[in-house]
Amino acid sequence: MEKRGILLVVSGFSGAGKGTLMKELLRRYENYALSISATTRKPREGEAEGREYFFKDREAFEQMIARDELIEYACYVGNYYGTPRAYVEEQLEQGRDVVLEIEIQGARKVKERFQDTILLFVSPPSAQELRRRLTDRGTETPEVIENRLARAIEEAEGIEDYDYFVINDDLDACVEYVHQIVQCERSRTGRRAEQIQAIRQELKAFAK
Repeated sequence: MEKRGILLVVSGFSGAGKGTLMKELLRRYENYALSISATTRKPREGEAEGREYFFKDREAFEQMIARDELIEYACYVGNYYGTPRAYVEEQLEQGRDVVLEIEIQGARKVKERFQDTILLFVSPPSAQELRRRLTDRGTETPEVIENRLARAIEEAEGIEDYDYFVINDDLDACVEYVHQIVQCERSRTGRRAEQIQAIRQELKAFAK
C-alpha cells in the first residue's frame, strides 16, 4: 500500500449522479474511503446521520468553522456544507484514496491546501438530461429545481479548473473510468519520488 493516499475531489451539477457514482466506486474497490461532509440542510428521506452527512444546525456548524475543524466549507442554496479535517487526514495517512464529494467553491479551497488533489467534474450528457433527472427524483419543489439549474449555469463557468471532465451516462463505464484515472495518477513520477530515488541508488551500487 502507498505511504499516503490520493485525495479525489468530485464535483458536478446537482442531479449529475455524483453520489451514485461514488457509492458504486466504493462498493467495487476496497482502497477508497468516502469523506462524509457536514451540512446544515435537512435530511432527505432515507438519509442517516453519519452515513450520507453529519447533519448540523447553523450554530454547531459555525462553531466547527471557528475551531478550524473543516478543510473547506461553503454555502450552497442557503445551506452550509463542509469537510471535517480529522477523518480525511487519518485515511490519507493510512494509504487510502479519499473521495470528497463537494461543490466547486470547496474544490478550489481543497486544491489550494492540498496541491496534489485530483479534481474531477461530473456531468450528464446534456442540459435537458440534467433537468429531467432533477425533476424525476421528486424530492424538491419546482422553485428549488430552478435554483439548482441557475446554479449549474454558474458552475459551468468553472469546469476548466478541474483536472478531468466525466460524462455520467453509463454508470458502469463511468465508474471504471474514474478508477483508471486514480490508478494512472498513482503512477505519476511526482507521487513516486521515493521509489524512483531508491531505484537510482540501487543502480549506482551496481556500478561500484
